Amino acid sequence: MRFDPGGDRMICDHCGNIEGLGRANPAAIREIDIRAGLDRGGAETEETRVLSCPNCGAQVEFDPAIHAAECPFCATPVVTDTGTNRHIKPAALVPFGLDEATAHAAMNDWLGSLWFAPNGLQKYARKGRKMSGVYVPYWTFDAQTDSAYAGHRGDTYYVRQTVMRDGKPVSVQVPKIRWTPKRGRVRRFFDDVTILASTSLPKRHTDALEPWDLAALAPYAPQFLAGFRAEAYRVELEDGLTEARARMDAVIARDVRMDIGGDQQRITSIDTRLSNVTFKHVLLPVWVAAYKYRGQSFRFVVNGQSGRVQGERPYSKWKIALAVIAALIVAAIALFIYAAAEGGGISTGGLSLPSGGGAGWLSE
Repeated sequence: MRFDPGGDRMICDHCGNIEGLGRANPAAIREIDIRAGLDRGGAETEETRVLSCPNCGAQVEFDPAIHAAECPFCATPVVTDTGTNRHIKPAALVPFGLDEATAHAAMNDWLGSLWFAPNGLQKYARKGRKMSGVYVPYWTFDAQTDSAYAGHRGDTYYVRQTVMRDGKPVSVQVPKIRWTPKRGRVRRFFDDVTILASTSLPKRHTDALEPWDLAALAPYAPQFLAGFRAEAYRVELEDGLTEARARMDAVIARDVRMDIGGDQQRITSIDTRLSNVTFKHVLLPVWVAAYKYRGQSFRFVVNGQSGRVQGERPYSKWKIALAVIAALIVAAIALFIYAAAEGGGISTGGLSLPSGGGAGWLSE
């Protein structure tokens, strides 16, 4: 049986049997103390059988009965082995809300909206194989922050000065900045700072799939993965925390500037202390299409929750060349008309044709 996207149920494609899939209370999703996660023995782990792609490095969970497949991220044929991956067990996931047909239609609409996209690729994508539904790994971090800062507040004021313009003295208002030392403290609670834990897809693509509605997170249950694949995380928890801290620091710096106030701000130092730091390993739904077209690989991803699309930007050299030629023709015609209007007539082989009077010149 497989999970039916958009519905809390399991479906058998062979006999049509349907079984309801009741979700556990979202309150059951447990935040894990960061110290337990960094201590490899402190967080619950699981071991899964994975396929390792030799091309893009993705590690994707596969059913033990499958012995050959294609990597969903780059379309590279891969023969499965007995490789396993032990990792921190997911605490929650956002179930797929869009089925494959809806995701494929969204991808086709996106391709159709692209200027200079090759027609062949568009047709190939429409007729191509089905997209792969993959649960992509993410880390989420919560933290309470308390930041003491030092800096300067800049307030604009004006002084009148006399300057010379065109040889004459002119009185003008000149802006100046008055800097005042400032110290203070800002506090902020960060909830679910989301960090991609995969390296299989370009980050610019996955970032473009945001935002994710994490209010739809459901406690992890294997039934949600039936009929789909789950990727093992490649970004370790410690590295994910470092990236999350950088995002937090950027927000804290913005808070400090607002607290300093004034027209301009200078930040001398920020000393931030974190407390109650927790994390979750979560899986988010992505439909993936990887096509090899004329020797090139093109990847497209669709947010399995919202339908947002992103992917490699294909270009047709022929379409670009035709557009350039058309632009040159239009420019030449415009220049010809402009020259005729400026010269009062059009010279052709020494015969001057008056620009006005219609065909009346024939009667002369």
